[in-house]
Amino acid sequence: MTKQQPNAEPDIAAMPFEQAMQELERIVGELEKGAVSLDESVKLYARGKALQARCEKLLAEAEARIEKITLGENGQPTGVAPLDVE
Repeated sequence: MTKQQPNAEPDIAAMPFEQAMQELERIVGELEKGAVSLDESVKLYARGKALQARCEKLLAEAEARIEKITLGENGQPTGVAPLDVE
């Protein structure tokens, strides 16, 4: 079993949406301040891109689970159908 270092960053692939978004917002804030070195900026940018991809993946999965209500000719609900996202 491998132990995680005390200041090791959490695994992005295991993050829930809210945690990934919160960390992404923190990274964007740090980059906008411009108070980090170039090397650190590159590392933060790379992690931010990975967090962005994680958030987009989780949102796409959520959209795929959403169902839309289908209405009959009289305007009354007749059932549900998968959401057509395109």
